[in-house]
Amino acid sequence: MNSDGAISDALAHFKTVHIDDIDMAYQEIGAGKPLLMIMGYSYSMDRWSHQLIQALSISNRVIVFDNRGMGYSQSSEKEYSIPLFASDTVGLLDALKIERANVLGYSMGTFIAQEIALTRPERVNKLVLIAGSVGGKEGIPAGPKGMDVLTNRSGTDEERMIRGIEGLFPTDWLKQHPDISSYYPIARTFNPQDRVLRQAQAVMHWAGSSSRLGQMNLPTLIFAGDSDILVPPENAMILARSIANSWLIRIRNCGHGVIYQYPKLIADEIALFL
Repeated sequence: MNSDGAISDALAHFKTVHIDDIDMAYQEIGAGKPLLMIMGYSYSMDRWSHQLIQALSISNRVIVFDNRGMGYSQSSEKEYSIPLFASDTVGLLDALKIERANVLGYSMGTFIAQEIALTRPERVNKLVLIAGSVGGKEGIPAGPKGMDVLTNRSGTDEERMIRGIEGLFPTDWLKQHPDISSYYPIARTFNPQDRVLRQAQAVMHWAGSSSRLGQMNLPTLIFAGDSDILVPPENAMILARSIANSWLIRIRNCGHGVIYQYPKLIADEIALFL
């Protein structure tokens, strides 16, 4: 079995732990210092780049999980919010008896990661933010095409999937890499639309981190694709200016799907950073 297949099987054999009022699904891969990876909007843990996880798990205890209501994690009647997702994530660290971890957030996961770093800094060693933003009024929103990808739920599942892929990758890059299945994993789970919409509301209602980031001095590594239409790369500049102890890497001809386009580059830079 190749490494991609091994990671796929590992993600399929998840565990659950009770946190607050839900059972949360998670999986651990590799050994070493804990690296907690927080997934983005509407995605479950099976959407992580398998190549990225494989590379990171060589020297880290990689922990991935499904955010509340996504994938195999349960939902409840509680109003979804970024602080609630952050509390869930800290609860996972508590359940796994991890006092302090390196924390990586992707897309919406960067909101959650920042919230943890700001409210529970003693639980975070180093921070990695990929395709992220400060959110709130200071965050730069997606343009018309990106907003259509994020908000347009019309059409068939296939049509929505095509729109989503076109939103993740630059057009010329997709033409050069037509075998999408070789780098973009197929989801094993279906996330109900009502929960996705509740997650979208949590993103929109988050006040953001800009006014608080001056307090933070955690070592932070920031990645951005210079062709990202969902979270414009100018957001990464705002993050880098706001976090004193930070490093920014911008990748050319790269969209929001940076973790799928350049998993080895990202893993190598993270290895150096950690």
